[in-house]
Amino acid sequence: MEDLQSLAIIWIAVFFAHYAAGKTKLTPVLWFLAVGCILVNLGLLPREPSVFIKGFAEIGIIVIMFALGFEENSSDFMRSIKRSWGIAFFGAVAPFSIAYFICFYFWRDVNGALLCALAMTATAVSLTMVSLKSEKLHTSSAATGIMTSAVLDDVAALSLVAVLVPMATTGIDVSFLSIVLVTVKALGFFLLISIMATWLFPVDSGVLARVPLLNRFNLRDLITMQKGEHAILSVLLLALLVALLGHEFGFHPAVGAYMAGLIIKEDYFVVVKTSQSQTSTVFEETRQAVESVAFSWIGPVFFIVLGTQLVLDIPIFIRVIEETLLLTSCLFVGQILSAGLAARYTGKFNWQESWMIGFGMLGRAELAFVVMDIAYRQHSIINDEMFYTLMFTAFLLNISVPVCIRWWKPHFLKATLPMQDP
Repeated sequence: MEDLQSLAIIWIAVFFAHYAAGKTKLTPVLWFLAVGCILVNLGLLPREPSVFIKGFAEIGIIVIMFALGFEENSSDFMRSIKRSWGIAFFGAVAPFSIAYFICFYFWRDVNGALLCALAMTATAVSLTMVSLKSEKLHTSSAATGIMTSAVLDDVAALSLVAVLVPMATTGIDVSFLSIVLVTVKALGFFLLISIMATWLFPVDSGVLARVPLLNRFNLRDLITMQKGEHAILSVLLLALLVALLGHEFGFHPAVGAYMAGLIIKEDYFVVVKTSQSQTSTVFEETRQAVESVAFSWIGPVFFIVLGTQLVLDIPIFIRVIEETLLLTSCLFVGQILSAGLAARYTGKFNWQESWMIGFGMLGRAELAFVVMDIAYRQHSIINDEMFYTLMFTAFLLNISVPVCIRWWKPHFLKATLPMQDP
C-alpha cells in the first residue's frame, strides 16, 4: 500500500504543478522538479523511491520520448545529424573540461574530478524536449538540433563511461578493443533501427518488399488489426521493445523510445485504403492517447521522482555553497557559449536558434545520476561534498532549462516566425 500512497501523492502533485504552471505561465516541468524536491524534504515521499515508483517513472520517460519522436519528422532528424556534430562535440568538451578543472581545484582528486566531469557532460534531452513541447517549439529546427546533438553526446558519453569508470574504480588501463566495442555497439543500434524502418514497416517500393517471406512480415498489419482498435497498444509495445533494445546496446531506454517514434508514420495507420478520413481518425486517436499518457499522468512521474533526488542536508549544503555556485555558473556560461557558437558556425543555424540550442543543452539528468551512483554509492570514488555539489548543480541547471527557454521564446519566434508555426 505504501507504493500506492506514494503514487497518489505524486498524482496530486501533478495536478498542483499543472495548476501552478498555468497561474505562473511557467512550464510544468519546472514545477514537477520543484514539487518533487519539496515533497521529499517534507518527508511526504521517501528519499529512496521504491522499485514500483522507479519502474513507473522509467515507463514515464520512455513514453515521453516516444511521444516526442512520434511527432518528429524522421527525414528532418537525419538531415539534422549532419548539422549537429559540432554542437555535440564542443557542447560536450566544454562542460567536461570546466567540471574537471573546478572539481580538481577544490578536491585535488584526479579520479573524482574525472567522474564529476563525466557526470556533467551529457545533456538531459528529455527535460529539454518536454520544456520545448510545453512552449510548442518541439518541432522546430532548433529542437531537432538539440535532440540529434544529444544522441551523438550519448554515444560519446557511453564511450567515456566504458573508459573512465574502469580506470577510476580499478586503476587498470582500458584496452583499445573495449573502446571500439562500445562504438560498434552504438553504430549497430542505429543500423538496426534503420533496418526496422525499412523492413518492419515496408513500403511497396522498398528493397525488402521484393524479398520472399520478409515482404510478408509487416507491423502495419498489427497497427491496423481489427480496424485499428489496438493501434495504441501496438505503438506503445513497439516503443517499449525498442527502448529495451537500446538499453541492451548501452543507451538509456529513452533514446530507443525516441527512435521508435521516429520510424512510425501516419501512412502506417491506413485501415481502409479508400477511406482517408478513417486513417486520419485512427492516427489522431492514437496520437492523442499517447500524448495523454506521456504528458498528463505517467510522464510527469519521472520528473517528480527526479526532483526527489535533491535531499537537503543543511550542514553539507552550507559547506558546498561556494563549489556549487562556481560550478553552476561556469557550466551555465560554458555550455551556452560552446553549444550556441557551435550551432551558429558549424551547424549554420541563425543566432536565435543557436542560443535556443545552447539553452536547451543545459539540463543534466539520466547519465549524470547514473555516473553519480557509480562513483558515490557503488565505489566511493567521490566524497560527500563532491556528490552534493553535483546534485545541487544538476538541479539548478535543470531549473534553468525551462526558465531560459520561456525567456528566449519571444526572440526565437521573432526570428523564425516566417518558418515556424508557434
